[in-house]
Amino acid sequence: MGRRLFHRPLPGRIEAYNAAGMSAPYFTLVREMRDAYNHRLRLVAHARQHGIKPTARLFQTTVPTVRKWLRRYQQQGPRGLLELSRAPHHQPGKTPASIEQQVVALRQQLFTFGARRLIREFDLPLSHRALERIWRQHGLLKKRQRKYQRKQDLAHIKATWRVFQQISADTKDLDDIPRYWPQVQAFDLPTVEYTAREVRSGLLFWAFAQRRSAAASSVFAARIQQHLDRCGISLRDLVWQTDNGSEFIGGHDRRGHPTGFPTALGDSQHVRIPPAAHTFQSDVETVHRLVEDEFFDLESFTSRGDFLAKPLPISSTSTSSAPTPTNRTSAPGRSSSSFNPAGLSNSACFRLSFWITT
Repeated sequence: MGRRLFHRPLPGRIEAYNAAGMSAPYFTLVREMRDAYNHRLRLVAHARQHGIKPTARLFQTTVPTVRKWLRRYQQQGPRGLLELSRAPHHQPGKTPASIEQQVVALRQQLFTFGARRLIREFDLPLSHRALERIWRQHGLLKKRQRKYQRKQDLAHIKATWRVFQQISADTKDLDDIPRYWPQVQAFDLPTVEYTAREVRSGLLFWAFAQRRSAAASSVFAARIQQHLDRCGISLRDLVWQTDNGSEFIGGHDRRGHPTGFPTALGDSQHVRIPPAAHTFQSDVETVHRLVEDEFFDLESFTSRGDFLAKPLPISSTSTSSAPTPTNRTSAPGRSSSSFNPAGLSNSACFRLSFWITT
């Protein structure tokens, strides 16, 4: 039916289209179209019926352009109206076969080296883009995973962990939140948030302070450790992971005894992430973003006491100050609101809310 319409256009069909869609020149329309096949088909149909010059005037293009598409259609049919590749037929600067073989061999031996490092170390006579193109042609360039795929992989790893194997702790500045900052100045509200998240279950502990300090982080960790110890948690098997902030490093007193956050952990272990390895703290970092969007940017406070009495959003993000253990896990930072709570015997110990102000 389409071919019949093409050879014998219905009266008024082209004229209606012209009145509606010919306000822009041909090349302007083609650049904005994802696929210009149908537009070229109309151009050729009008040229066969009315001639090349009238079609060029109507479609606001040149006579050679109309003649080109008309000739392609006459020689190849509808397939001739498809866009051809603009890639060059000959590449005078193509990498020699010997260099290409060397690049492939180096990639197989030193698969951890990036393109720029390999060029620098072995003085290769080609650009990093050419190097990556060769790797891609030989199937040696691993496709980068998307963020949700990495999260799924991490969730699979975390599913093998035991509960209270690791707690990730971090701090968040609250003085850069536009809606919250005026209330801080008016009611002397806290400006630093302390967060500790048990990675396997999603159990959260919260604290707030006026400033970031080793003393506040020590009090925060000591309170949590005491609470876990009362609930029968083995603190020797627990690992606390933090970044390299000064509030988590600790120090020594005049007598040489260790002080600060590591001392407050007692028998638990303390590990710090490598420099710039921010993804290691994805659990608490994502929670911080959720709390900012769904609590600090939405709530209004009338006093410091009102701030401490406000419940954090439980249903949407599970960022409650009264944590609830779960029997399933999720990717770092994902909401645990869809999890099924563990039995009452397991959650009875976790009714306490940790709101520490200094």
